[in-house]
Amino acid sequence: MAEKTPSGLTKRGASRPRFAWLYRLCLVAAGAGGLAAFAAALMVTLSVLMRIFGFGGIRGDFEAVELVCAACASLFLPYCQFTKGHVMVDLFTNWLPAAGQRRLDGFWTVLFGLGWSVICWRLTHGLETIHGYGDRTMLLGFPLWLIYLPAVAGTGLSALVAFIIGIDDLVNGRATDPMTEGA
Repeated sequence: MAEKTPSGLTKRGASRPRFAWLYRLCLVAAGAGGLAAFAAALMVTLSVLMRIFGFGGIRGDFEAVELVCAACASLFLPYCQFTKGHVMVDLFTNWLPAAGQRRLDGFWTVLFGLGWSVICWRLTHGLETIHGYGDRTMLLGFPLWLIYLPAVAGTGLSALVAFIIGIDDLVNGRATDPMTEGA
């Protein structure tokens, strides 16, 4: 029986060890994004409380929230890609046998990986461009190019996940869904 995560999902990699490292990497990325979002929420709460009690808010709090949200959003994408959490429409493929459905899913997952790769490439180009400009935020003076780093990492990891899982589905035609035990 495959090992379960706290949410009850079966870890992809518990029954297929070659995916365990990838699962952990996606969890680390999502955890970092979650911690960043939680820190932003705490900062906003503290800033509002400070304003209520007459101490004034935290300088640049809205800038910090924008930066954190931009940074952490793409860190959740690899986990979503890994667990196949994206919206899928299988209305026209239900008649296919299970192996055929998985192979077709693998084909589209590889195409998804190509899409992630293009997004990662363009974000990298944007990072290089904005780094050259030396742009900073107005109040905090934070370098804007640093916000591109988690976005590049998140989309790059999403592409890697999509390629690995998609190719495995194409070649093997078997379940790589973390919700299926003993896949």
